[in-house]
Amino acid sequence: MQVVEADRFIQAREYAEERGIIIADTKFEFGLDEAGEIVLVDEVLTPDSSRFWPADKYAIGRGQASYDKQFLRDWLTSSSLKGVDGVAMPEEIAAETAGKYREAFTKITGQSGL
Repeated sequence: MQVVEADRFIQAREYAEERGIIIADTKFEFGLDEAGEIVLVDEVLTPDSSRFWPADKYAIGRGQASYDKQFLRDWLTSSSLKGVDGVAMPEEIAAETAGKYREAFTKITGQSGL
């Protein structure tokens, strides 16, 4: 199973790279089903489970521009809200986060209008 998932990551990385996105990482979460078989139990290769960076803005040694939830994490940290329960996200932060996800979708799929 892990070899198959690694192959999928490589395919996705190459596909995204051709479209100007670096997939810096993604998480693969596995569990066991009722028969004791290993199964993939969570999403992979999405802006929630991965770090997507615009290749044309990448630079070694600094924080990266991103199409993922890092924008929201940065807002939480700069607002001293990281780890605080019950935080209400302002509409403009939600809209900007959603915009980053849409931009990644458009670059990867060539489609727009989510």
